[in-house]
Amino acid sequence: MLIVKTPDEVREIVKDRFAKNGFDSEKIKAVDALGRTLHCDIISEEYVPGFNRSTVDGYAVIASDTFGCSESIPAMLTLAGEVLMGESADCMLSPGTCLIVPTGGELPEGADAVVMVEHTEDFGGGIVGINKPVAPGNNVIFKGDDVSVGDLVLTAGTELKAHDVGILSALGFYQVDVRNKPVVGVISTGDELVETMKSPGRGQVRDVNTPMLLAAVAAFGASAVNCGIIRDDESAMRTAIRQAAKNCDIVLISGGSSAGSRDMTARVIESEGQLLFHGIAIKPGKPTILGEISSKPVFGLPGHPVAAYLVTELFVRPLVAMMLGAFGKPLTTGARISQAVSSNHGRAEYIVVRLDEDGMALPVKSKSGLITSLAGADGYICIPRDCEGLAAGSQVVVTYF
Repeated sequence: MLIVKTPDEVREIVKDRFAKNGFDSEKIKAVDALGRTLHCDIISEEYVPGFNRSTVDGYAVIASDTFGCSESIPAMLTLAGEVLMGESADCMLSPGTCLIVPTGGELPEGADAVVMVEHTEDFGGGIVGINKPVAPGNNVIFKGDDVSVGDLVLTAGTELKAHDVGILSALGFYQVDVRNKPVVGVISTGDELVETMKSPGRGQVRDVNTPMLLAAVAAFGASAVNCGIIRDDESAMRTAIRQAAKNCDIVLISGGSSAGSRDMTARVIESEGQLLFHGIAIKPGKPTILGEISSKPVFGLPGHPVAAYLVTELFVRPLVAMMLGAFGKPLTTGARISQAVSSNHGRAEYIVVRLDEDGMALPVKSKSGLITSLAGADGYICIPRDCEGLAAGSQVVVTYF
């Protein structure tokens, strides 16, 4: 019989034992940093933009020269020249004059606004009529409006998105320090398993968990390593786990975690290191194991794919984030459950759902051994262990995969 831990107790054990297993950084090109975790704060060393620039095609002006003008009584300004795109405005704008500027062009010194070309008229002879007044700052981005020197732009622990890469480029960061990825080794166990490219015989099944878990941990920001399929042989399992713990930062073993006589994962982990617990008060995923070998976390996951996936989402994902020093949290949304769901197991129950266009959460009915129940699923909800179920229409929190 398993002596189980609650999910909160498991999270505390994981945090206390392994959150300190942080990693050094490496310097990579900013353009290659998508999805990586920043090691240090990014402090701006320059202004963005670095000059006052126009947001429209038009005429740089001194705003007060346009006050009170209209189509019937235009302000008549003398054209003092033109600023070409990519060139600096080296002149000083005097009262009563204007300068042609393109979108993105630099404003000359003295100018504090831009009049859109649509609101002007060329009277010839170097005279431009302004038909609509502008206030100081109209159609202008001033130097440092976006970023000033010394601004904290990105914080250590940020998982870099595409727009963050753009920000780094704008600030001149060709390279950036990111945290090294934890290496996660994945082992599948079972005499019945064959690799994906092989046709299973009678009593055999393709190994679902290895490719699924490799993809999952890669999505978490870790480096995934396939440690292969291990048969139900204690010596072979011992060798595989020992080698994985030597070469990886986290080890995931799917299958062999229940309390049956042939389920030897817990026994092997305990003989090679320390067994921290065997069993979590959740459904699915109750027989989950956590051990420590050579200061590395070793998870024994259920063989059922849905259970293995949910346990990985619940406990491995936050561990990877802690190791990376990342502070992001899984994305959640509020929804209403589409139908009544019973739950009276004395365990926190996690139910896979999909969201419809009306924002309703539709439970995906399946057994934990059927991987296709994850097809089209958006995430999961949790029914607490002290709750006997949910009525149709109840408000729930959906955590996205």
